Amino acid sequence: MVVDGARDAAVTEHFANGSAPRELTRPLVDEAPVAIEINGIGYAVMMATPADLDDYALGFCLSEQLIVSAGEYLSSDSFEVPPVAGMAGGWMLRVALDAPAAGPLLDRARLRLAEGSCGLCGIESLEQVLRPLRAVSARLTVEKAAIFRAVSALGDHQVLGRATRAAHAAAFCAVDGTIVMVREDVGRHNAFDKLIGALAHAGIDPATGFVVLTARCSFELVQKAVIANVPVLATISAASTMAVDQAHLHGLTLYSLAREDSLLEV
Repeated sequence: MVVDGARDAAVTEHFANGSAPRELTRPLVDEAPVAIEINGIGYAVMMATPADLDDYALGFCLSEQLIVSAGEYLSSDSFEVPPVAGMAGGWMLRVALDAPAAGPLLDRARLRLAEGSCGLCGIESLEQVLRPLRAVSARLTVEKAAIFRAVSALGDHQVLGRATRAAHAAAFCAVDGTIVMVREDVGRHNAFDKLIGALAHAGIDPATGFVVLTARCSFELVQKAVIANVPVLATISAASTMAVDQAHLHGLTLYSLAREDSLLEV
Protein backbone atom coordinates (compact mmCIF):
# COMPACT_ATOMS: atom_id res chain seq x y z
CA MET A 1 0.00 0.00 0.00
CA VAL A 2 1.47 3.35 -1.03
CA VAL A 3 0.40 6.14 1.33
CA ASP A 4 2.08 9.53 1.58
CA GLY A 5 3.68 9.74 5.02
CA ALA A 6 3.98 5.96 5.49
CA ARG A 7 6.46 3.21 4.69
CA ASP A 8 5.78 -0.50 4.27
CA ALA A 9 7.49 -2.80 6.79
CA ALA A 10 7.62 -6.53 7.40
CA VAL A 11 5.84 -7.49 10.63
CA THR A 12 4.74 -10.65 12.42
CA GLU A 13 1.13 -10.88 13.55
CA HIS A 14 0.35 -12.92 16.69
CA PHE A 15 -3.06 -14.19 17.84
CA ALA A 16 -4.60 -14.55 21.30
CA ASN A 17 -6.33 -17.80 20.31
CA GLY A 18 -3.04 -19.59 19.80
CA SER A 19 -3.12 -19.65 16.00
CA ALA A 20 0.25 -19.75 14.28
CA PRO A 21 1.85 -16.31 13.76
CA ARG A 22 1.85 -14.98 10.22
CA GLU A 23 4.26 -12.77 8.35
CA LEU A 24 2.84 -9.79 6.49
CA THR A 25 3.64 -6.33 5.24
CA ARG A 26 1.83 -3.28 6.58
CA PRO A 27 2.46 0.47 6.44
CA LEU A 28 4.07 2.26 9.37
CA VAL A 29 3.74 6.01 9.84
CA ASP A 30 6.86 7.97 8.93
CA GLU A 31 8.53 9.72 11.86
CA ALA A 32 11.75 11.62 11.30
CA PRO A 33 13.71 14.56 12.66
CA VAL A 34 12.86 17.66 10.64
CA ALA A 35 15.42 20.44 11.05
CA ILE A 36 13.76 23.82 10.53
CA GLU A 37 16.05 26.57 9.29
CA ILE A 38 14.52 30.03 8.96
CA ASN A 39 16.31 32.77 7.04
CA GLY A 40 19.52 30.79 7.43
CA ILE A 41 19.13 30.40 11.22
CA GLY A 42 18.76 26.94 12.78
CA TYR A 43 15.50 27.34 14.68
CA ALA A 44 14.29 23.88 15.72
CA VAL A 45 14.47 20.15 15.15
CA MET A 46 11.02 18.58 15.39
CA MET A 47 9.93 14.95 15.23
CA ALA A 48 7.32 14.90 12.46
CA THR A 49 5.95 13.06 9.46
CA PRO A 50 7.77 14.46 6.40
CA ALA A 51 4.67 15.12 4.30
CA ASP A 52 2.92 18.42 3.50
CA LEU A 53 6.07 20.19 4.67
CA ASP A 54 5.28 23.46 2.90
CA ASP A 55 2.00 23.63 4.82
CA TYR A 56 3.88 22.71 7.98
CA ALA A 57 6.47 25.45 7.45
CA LEU A 58 3.86 28.18 7.06
CA GLY A 59 1.69 26.92 9.91
CA PHE A 60 4.71 26.57 12.20
CA CYS A 61 5.82 30.15 11.54
CA LEU A 62 2.29 31.46 12.18
CA SER A 63 1.91 29.42 15.39
CA GLU A 64 5.33 30.54 16.58
CA GLN A 65 4.24 34.15 15.88
CA LEU A 66 7.33 34.70 13.77
CA ILE A 67 4.94 36.19 11.22
CA VAL A 68 1.40 37.51 11.50
CA SER A 69 0.15 36.72 8.00
CA ALA A 70 0.85 34.44 5.07
CA GLY A 71 2.02 37.47 3.10
CA GLU A 72 5.20 37.53 5.20
CA TYR A 73 5.99 33.93 4.24
CA LEU A 74 8.09 33.73 1.08
CA SER A 75 8.89 30.08 0.45
CA SER A 76 10.17 26.79 1.81
CA ASP A 77 12.38 24.06 0.45
CA SER A 78 12.62 20.57 1.93
CA PHE A 79 14.92 17.65 1.22
CA GLU A 80 15.89 14.37 2.83
CA VAL A 81 19.29 14.12 4.49
CA PRO A 82 20.60 10.52 4.30
CA PRO A 83 22.50 8.90 7.17
CA VAL A 84 26.24 9.50 6.98
CA ALA A 85 29.02 7.70 8.87
CA GLY A 86 26.71 6.20 11.45
CA MET A 87 24.82 9.45 12.04
CA ALA A 88 21.05 9.42 11.78
CA GLY A 89 19.46 11.04 8.77
CA GLY A 90 16.37 13.19 8.62
CA TRP A 91 14.87 16.09 6.73
CA MET A 92 15.90 19.69 6.26
CA LEU A 93 13.19 22.32 5.94
CA ARG A 94 14.54 25.69 4.84
CA VAL A 95 12.11 28.58 5.19
CA ALA A 96 12.38 32.12 3.86
CA LEU A 97 10.43 34.89 5.58
CA ASP A 98 10.15 38.53 4.66
CA ALA A 99 13.17 39.95 6.51
CA PRO A 100 11.46 42.86 8.32
CA ALA A 101 8.80 40.45 9.59
CA ALA A 102 11.28 37.98 11.03
CA GLY A 103 12.38 40.06 14.01
CA PRO A 104 11.54 37.45 16.69
CA LEU A 105 13.96 35.02 15.06
CA LEU A 106 17.12 36.39 16.61
CA ASP A 107 15.52 36.50 20.06
CA ARG A 108 14.22 32.96 19.97
CA ALA A 109 16.57 31.11 17.63
CA ARG A 110 17.98 27.88 18.93
CA LEU A 111 18.46 24.26 17.92
CA ARG A 112 16.83 21.60 20.09
CA LEU A 113 15.25 18.22 19.74
CA ALA A 114 11.57 18.31 20.71
CA GLU A 115 8.78 15.77 20.82
CA GLY A 116 6.55 17.78 18.52
CA SER A 117 5.63 21.25 17.40
CA CYS A 118 4.25 22.20 20.77
CA GLY A 119 3.96 25.94 20.35
CA LEU A 120 6.51 26.60 23.12
CA CYS A 121 9.65 26.69 20.99
CA GLY A 122 12.39 28.92 22.34
CA ILE A 123 10.57 29.44 25.65
CA GLU A 124 12.88 29.81 28.63
CA SER A 125 10.65 31.00 31.50
CA LEU A 126 7.15 30.60 32.94
CA GLU A 127 6.40 34.20 32.02
CA GLN A 128 7.08 33.41 28.37
CA VAL A 129 4.88 30.31 28.46
CA LEU A 130 1.95 32.48 29.55
CA ARG A 131 2.80 35.35 27.21
CA PRO A 132 -0.22 37.53 26.45
CA LEU A 133 -2.23 36.49 23.44
CA ARG A 134 -4.87 38.46 21.60
CA ALA A 135 -8.29 36.98 22.37
CA VAL A 136 -10.21 35.22 19.63
CA SER A 137 -12.14 37.93 17.80
CA ALA A 138 -14.21 35.57 15.65
CA ARG A 139 -17.72 34.74 16.81
CA LEU A 140 -19.39 31.72 15.24
CA THR A 141 -22.47 29.77 16.23
CA VAL A 142 -21.90 26.06 15.62
CA GLU A 143 -24.74 23.65 16.31
CA LYS A 144 -23.85 20.51 18.25
CA ALA A 145 -25.23 18.46 15.36
CA ALA A 146 -22.54 19.94 13.10
CA ILE A 147 -19.78 18.78 15.45
CA PHE A 148 -21.29 15.29 15.63
CA ARG A 149 -21.47 15.25 11.82
CA ALA A 150 -17.82 16.23 11.47
CA VAL A 151 -16.59 13.73 14.05
CA SER A 152 -18.60 10.96 12.38
CA ALA A 153 -17.16 11.76 8.95
CA LEU A 154 -13.56 12.36 10.00
CA GLY A 155 -12.43 8.75 9.69
CA ASP A 156 -13.21 8.77 5.98
CA HIS A 157 -10.72 11.62 5.53
CA GLN A 158 -7.87 10.06 7.54
CA VAL A 159 -5.93 8.32 4.79
CA LEU A 160 -2.69 8.05 6.79
CA GLY A 161 -4.53 7.24 10.01
CA ARG A 162 -6.54 4.41 8.45
CA ALA A 163 -3.42 2.90 6.88
CA THR A 164 -1.17 3.05 9.95
CA ARG A 165 -3.42 3.51 13.01
CA ALA A 166 -0.69 5.83 14.26
CA ALA A 167 -1.37 9.33 12.91
CA HIS A 168 -3.24 12.28 14.33
CA ALA A 169 -5.56 14.39 12.19
CA ALA A 170 -6.59 18.03 12.26
CA ALA A 171 -9.74 18.90 10.32
CA PHE A 172 -11.19 22.26 9.36
CA CYS A 173 -14.96 22.10 9.09
CA ALA A 174 -17.61 24.39 7.65
CA VAL A 175 -20.24 25.68 10.05
CA ASP A 176 -22.60 22.86 9.00
CA GLY A 177 -20.03 20.18 9.86
CA THR A 178 -18.79 19.50 6.33
CA ILE A 179 -15.09 18.66 6.43
CA VAL A 180 -13.23 21.11 4.19
CA MET A 181 -9.60 20.14 4.74
CA VAL A 182 -7.58 17.61 6.75
CA ARG A 183 -3.89 17.29 7.53
CA GLU A 184 -2.22 14.35 9.31
CA ASP A 185 1.01 13.76 11.21
CA VAL A 186 2.51 11.44 13.78
CA GLY A 187 2.33 14.43 16.17
CA ARG A 188 -0.92 16.16 17.08
CA HIS A 189 0.73 19.57 17.24
CA ASN A 190 2.32 19.07 13.84
CA ALA A 191 -1.01 18.05 12.30
CA PHE A 192 -2.57 21.28 13.59
CA ASP A 193 0.31 23.38 12.26
CA LYS A 194 -0.03 21.68 8.87
CA LEU A 195 -3.75 22.48 8.83
CA ILE A 196 -3.13 26.12 9.78
CA GLY A 197 -0.58 26.42 6.99
CA ALA A 198 -2.82 24.69 4.45
CA LEU A 199 -5.68 27.07 5.26
CA ALA A 200 -3.37 30.05 4.86
CA HIS A 201 -2.06 28.76 1.54
CA ALA A 202 -5.64 28.29 0.32
CA GLY A 203 -6.74 31.72 1.53
CA ILE A 204 -9.35 30.21 3.87
CA ASP A 205 -10.09 32.22 7.01
CA PRO A 206 -10.05 29.92 10.10
CA ALA A 207 -12.71 32.20 11.62
CA THR A 208 -15.29 30.89 9.13
CA GLY A 209 -15.45 27.36 10.57
CA PHE A 210 -14.33 25.11 13.39
CA VAL A 211 -11.52 22.62 13.97
CA VAL A 212 -11.65 18.99 15.11
CA LEU A 213 -8.49 17.33 16.44
CA THR A 214 -7.89 13.63 17.08
CA ALA A 215 -6.02 14.37 20.29
CA ARG A 216 -6.34 15.22 23.92
CA CYS A 217 -6.66 18.97 24.32
CA SER A 218 -3.55 20.43 25.89
CA PHE A 219 -2.64 24.05 26.55
CA GLU A 220 -0.47 24.24 23.44
CA LEU A 221 -3.30 23.23 21.12
CA VAL A 222 -5.56 25.89 22.63
CA GLN A 223 -2.74 28.39 22.15
CA LYS A 224 -2.42 27.49 18.47
CA ALA A 225 -6.19 27.83 17.99
CA VAL A 226 -6.23 31.24 19.67
CA ILE A 227 -3.30 32.52 17.60
CA ALA A 228 -5.02 31.30 14.41
CA ASN A 229 -8.31 32.99 15.49
CA VAL A 230 -10.22 29.70 15.41
CA PRO A 231 -13.56 30.35 17.16
CA VAL A 232 -14.50 26.75 18.05
CA LEU A 233 -12.24 23.78 18.79
CA ALA A 234 -13.34 20.19 19.40
CA THR A 235 -10.98 17.42 20.44
CA ILE A 236 -11.60 13.68 20.45
CA SER A 237 -9.99 13.18 23.87
CA ALA A 238 -10.22 15.08 27.13
CA ALA A 239 -8.92 18.57 27.89
CA SER A 240 -6.41 19.52 30.56
CA THR A 241 -7.14 22.12 33.25
CA MET A 242 -4.74 24.60 31.68
CA ALA A 243 -6.32 24.13 28.27
CA VAL A 244 -9.77 24.91 29.68
CA ASP A 245 -8.52 27.93 31.61
CA GLN A 246 -6.75 29.37 28.58
CA ALA A 247 -9.75 28.75 26.32
CA HIS A 248 -12.02 30.66 28.73
CA LEU A 249 -9.48 33.46 29.11
CA HIS A 250 -9.12 33.98 25.36
CA GLY A 251 -12.69 33.51 24.18
CA LEU A 252 -12.28 30.11 22.52
CA THR A 253 -15.31 27.82 22.59
CA LEU A 254 -13.92 24.42 23.53
CA TYR A 255 -15.40 20.93 23.33
CA SER A 256 -13.67 17.72 24.39
CA LEU A 257 -14.38 13.99 24.38
CA ALA A 258 -16.15 14.61 21.08
CA ARG A 259 -17.78 11.40 19.88
CA GLU A 260 -20.43 10.61 17.30
CA ASP A 261 -23.13 10.66 19.99
CA SER A 262 -21.83 12.87 22.81
CA LEU A 263 -19.38 15.65 23.68
CA LEU A 264 -18.39 17.86 26.59
CA GLU A 265 -18.53 21.66 26.50
CA VAL A 266 -15.80 22.75 28.88
